[in-house]
Amino acid sequence: MVEKYKADIVPLNEDKIGKKPHGTASFEVSGNDLIINIEMNDTPENTQHWEHFHGFPDGKEAQISTSAQDANGDGFVDLPETEPVSGTTMVPFNDAPEEMNIPNDEYPVSDANGHFEYKKVVPLDALQAKFKEAFGDTNLNLDKRVIYIHGVPDSLELPSTVGGAVGEYDAHVTLPIAVGKIVKA
Repeated sequence: MVEKYKADIVPLNEDKIGKKPHGTASFEVSGNDLIINIEMNDTPENTQHWEHFHGFPDGKEAQISTSAQDANGDGFVDLPETEPVSGTTMVPFNDAPEEMNIPNDEYPVSDANGHFEYKKVVPLDALQAKFKEAFGDTNLNLDKRVIYIHGVPDSLELPSTVGGAVGEYDAHVTLPIAVGKIVKA
């Protein structure tokens, strides 16, 4: 049995970053494979874009963030401000999602036109094992998750109130620029 999921990805923080990133994502569970396809347009060009699905470990349904989540009123919805409605970062869409190693430099980089495509076939058993270690369950519950695309150039001035640093990576790397609700196709 094949399970299919999709997300329409819409801009977030577009008024501040001067771009309207948008795209689509599809997820197909087939046998022991999770097949991921993400295509984005109008992202900040020549920039690495972290991308993940976020959610709640208890299975609560995640929702997308909007400008309403700008809790500190600085005009930006930063990563910490997404957590009340979207939950925590769960699975990265990088070179090896099944390793669930989130902070690294193995994410897609947009081209000079702000476009990128990400395609990956992930071994489901390996991903579920790591997911269980992190969240206590093997069920990815894709239809209760949201996808985030992150990343703006270092040249974009961010106020000091923008949070989201992860290890050596600052808020330029983690700033959400687009989001989509994952639904069963």
